[in-house]
Amino acid sequence: MKRETQYIEGPEAYDRFRSAMKKVLTVSHDEIQRRIEVERQASLLNPNRRGPKSKKKRDGHGPAV
Repeated sequence: MKRETQYIEGPEAYDRFRSAMKKVLTVSHDEIQRRIEVERQASLLNPNRRGPKSKKKRDGHGPAV
């Protein structure tokens, strides 16, 4: 279900934009990288995830030679 978008103009929109950018820019690069790695590890644990699987998981599933 799609939510309706709020359109705010004038000084209030500027203030909201500035406060949002301050929050984004205060997060350090190391913290962002750590969060990305945590999310990546969590997604690798999902057995039903889409896309290419890691080679570690594919080792035993090849054709019998």
